[in-house]
Formats: sequence, C-alpha cells, structure tokens
Amino acid sequence: MCCSTSAVQGLKPVMMMLVVQTAYVGMNIFYKLVAEVGTNFTILIAYRNLFSAALMLPLALTFERKSRPKLTLDILVHGFISGLLGATLTQNFYIESLALTSATYVVACSNLVPVITFIIALCFRIERLALGTHTGRAKVVGTLLCIGGTMLFTFYKGKHIGIWSTHVNLLRNYSHENSRVASLHRHTRTQSLGSFLALCSSTSFASWLIFQTKMTKKYPCQYSSTALMSVMASIQSVAFALCKERDWSQWKLGWDIKLFTAVYSGVVTTGLVLTLTAWCVRMRGPLFVSIFNPLGLLLIALAATFLLNEKLYLGSLLGGILIVCGLYMVLWGKSKEMKMMIQQTQQPPLEDQSHSIDMAASPVNSAAICDIAAPSISTPPINRLKGNIELELVTK
Repeated sequence: MCCSTSAVQGLKPVMMMLVVQTAYVGMNIFYKLVAEVGTNFTILIAYRNLFSAALMLPLALTFERKSRPKLTLDILVHGFISGLLGATLTQNFYIESLALTSATYVVACSNLVPVITFIIALCFRIERLALGTHTGRAKVVGTLLCIGGTMLFTFYKGKHIGIWSTHVNLLRNYSHENSRVASLHRHTRTQSLGSFLALCSSTSFASWLIFQTKMTKKYPCQYSSTALMSVMASIQSVAFALCKERDWSQWKLGWDIKLFTAVYSGVVTTGLVLTLTAWCVRMRGPLFVSIFNPLGLLLIALAATFLLNEKLYLGSLLGGILIVCGLYMVLWGKSKEMKMMIQQTQQPPLEDQSHSIDMAASPVNSAAICDIAAPSISTPPINRLKGNIELELVTK
C-alpha cells in the first residue's frame, strides 16, 4: 500500500507537466483559429492579460495577505519591466509570428529560450563558457545545434512527410474572406518576418527569466508577483491596443471563438499552467520542467497535422530533432554544473582539512586551538546559485 502511494506521488509531477504541455497545445490551436477569423491580435492579448489579472489578484489577496511585503516605487518599476518583457512583448510577438508561420514552427522556436537565456547570460557575465570542461563544451555545442536546427527549420522544406489524414480541418470552419493571414501565409517574405517575430518573442521571454532573478529577491511572493505582473501587462496591452485600434466594434466580444480564446489563454494558460509549473519546480526543480518542453513540440506537431491540416516537411522534422538534441545538451551541461556547485558549497576546503589533520596530530591545548585563525572558504555565493537555477525555468 505504501509503495503504491509513493508511486502515485512520484507520478504527480509528470502528470502535472503533461497537463501543462497539453494546455499549451490548446492555446496554440485556438490562437491559429482566431488568426483565421481576422481578430485584432493586440486586443486579444489585452483581454488575455485582463482575465489573468482578474484571476491572480484574488489569489494574491487571499493567500499572501500577511506575508506580502510593502509595495514601493522600486517594486512597481520592477513589476512594470516584468510585465513588459514577460507578457506584453512576448505574447504580442508570439501570436503575430504564429499567424504568419505555423503552430509547429513557433513552438519549435520557443524551445530556444534556454539557449537564448544562456547567450544573454554570457553577455552579462552571469554565465561562463568554461570550454576546458565537459559541461562548458556541451553547452556551447548544444547552443550551436539549436541555432542550426532553427535555420534548417526556417529555410529548408524538403520532401513532404505524409501522415495518415483524419480529414479534419478546423481552419475551414473559421476561414474569413478578409483574413490577412490567408493571403499572406504563403509568401516567403512573410515567413521570414514570422521567423523574426518568433525569435523576438523567445528573446523577450529569455530576458524576462534573467530579470526575474532580481524580481524574486525584491518581491518573493509567487501569487502577488504574478498578479503585479498581470496588472502591469494589462495596462500596457490595453494602451498598446488602443493606439493600434480605436474602433470600439473590434473590442466587442460575443459568444464565439474570440471570447473562448481570451478566457482560455488568460485563465488556463496563465493561471492554471503557472500554478502547476511553480508546484513542479518546487517539487522536482526547474530542469525537470524544462525537459518537457520538447514534448510540447511533438504534441503541437501532431495536433496541427491532424486538426489544422498543416503539412509536415523533412526540413521541419530534421530542424526539430536538432533543436531538441541541442536543448538537452544545454540542460545536461547546466545540471552537471549545478551539481558541482552544490557539492562545492557542502564540502569543506582542502586547507580546512589539512589544518584539522595537523591539529589532531600535534599536542596543542584548547586555548591555542581557539587562537588559530580559521581559513577562508571560497564558496560560490548562494544568490548566484539561485540565479542560475531560476534561469532554467521555462514557461510560455
């Protein structure tokens, strides 16, 4: 009985991450459908952040009423930057690139987030190459594989890979005669623009991950930090949408796919997925969460092929394989590096051991032992260790 209970407890994080990746698949499918309807994307993102703020604010007020630190101007500025990088820019770039390319391609580019995070961390000297070690070489080779896979995914099609057809095409039911996606989707220039926007989305999210190392120190409350980010993102998204679209008829939501997508992306993708991801990070660590990202690529590739009638090409398959292999090499290097850092913080230095051996071998009284100066221990800062751990958290 105890073994079965422990087995169920051990499978809980796996099941939660499967739910998370399935929720992301649903979001990408709905985004593609509203793109064909001709929805204004900036308005959709504004509603998404509004629904997210409406969900997270009551949670923050309920569960963190006493533990939440006082809001200061510094925290508000950090919340504004967090909302700009992690929500407003990331989401707007993401849905625009999804409309111009395909769901499979955008999810493949989102797997570049750990690699882009590593590159940005190198530029700010948060990370180091360490080419003389196996972990350093693994991270560099993995980064190059991911870049090569993305270029192969973008510029090479190859032969069409035929998968059995279900004769289901949801886009047929939501096609719009004035849809700009239908007229632009086939042009190579549009594909290049979509690729650039997907890269901008991943870069913005990677920058947000690095910025979170400072945000979590200043405001270490999960629900309150997310609620503050959602409120700031709502203000930014609404202001941006009003600058682009002032026709109030476009802001009206009926009982259709637009309303369902806004509610789903705000409540499920931002609220439920964020909570489950944070729980899995606390139980198994951020690397465990990152490992499931390539599973999302596989799920969205199958869903897009069966439900959206998207064609799968040899270049897409080879590029996806290179991206997944490169991602796992970077994660392997990071996991080994983190284990070495943890071991260094736990093991006493050799100087300390030699001092203790000498003192044990020589007849020294207790007063003399107290007068001996303790050697300095060169351990890496704990804040740096936490920062490196937080950099691996990947949420969409």
